Amino acid sequence: MVKLGEIQELYVVDVSSKGACLNDNMNGNNNIVLPSNEINQDIKIGSKIEVFVYRNADDKIVATTKKPKLTVGEIGYLKVAQIAKFGAFLEWDMDKDLFLPFKEQKDKIVEGREYLVGVYVDKSNRLCATMRVYDLLSTELPYKVNDVVKGFVYSLNREMGAFVAIDNRYHAMIPKNEIFHNVKIGDTVTGRITKIRPDGKAYISLRDKTYKQMDKDTDTLMNKLIKNGGKLPLNDKSSPDKIKAQLNMSKGSFKKAVGRLLKKRIIKITDNGIELIV
Repeated sequence: MVKLGEIQELYVVDVSSKGACLNDNMNGNNNIVLPSNEINQDIKIGSKIEVFVYRNADDKIVATTKKPKLTVGEIGYLKVAQIAKFGAFLEWDMDKDLFLPFKEQKDKIVEGREYLVGVYVDKSNRLCATMRVYDLLSTELPYKVNDVVKGFVYSLNREMGAFVAIDNRYHAMIPKNEIFHNVKIGDTVTGRITKIRPDGKAYISLRDKTYKQMDKDTDTLMNKLIKNGGKLPLNDKSSPDKIKAQLNMSKGSFKKAVGRLLKKRIIKITDNGIELIV
């Protein structure tokens, strides 16, 4: 089945002066036309070609070898090209701008500014944008625990953490207790999947596996001690916020790093904190 709003490989079932007729199989009906100005000499009947299927400026469903900034189910930032009575039109690298209906807007729209949106097919079988991106993200995650993934932060919640769209398409969250540096909406992050919930939504960590992270935390603590003249006013009684402010790590990670350095007799504990042993 040919899918509107998606990049897909289709068969060439016929070629004429108007263009190439494409479909998902050689015997299908309702062929999609790839305009003649996008046909190269290598195209022949029976071959497959990767195209994007959309409605052009004449409102006809056609194929193109051009790639839009976003496809159905993806989210990202698009610039407002024009504001109209019933919505706004967004630039997405196609000959026809993407329509953002008024009812799908969450904030006041300003021409020339970029907004976070997703792409969906409306009830009239037309491609549209929405600012309600959470509902567009998929839970059919093609990854497993410990896989390294990339995504961008699209929302922040002080009580829960940062919401991330993996590959611009899948649900994920960085829990609050995994955030040890300033994370902003729009940031691109690389993390490791630590858990996948029964509903398919993932938790990710920006930190490495425990044994690798412990090495990094130990190095961080050592470097901080050296820069601080061999002393740090931190110990078991220090608050998690104080430790995070100075070292960008949790209190638990701090205690593990201290324990490793104590075992190696590199530091000692004093009344004021910890100290390098000279």
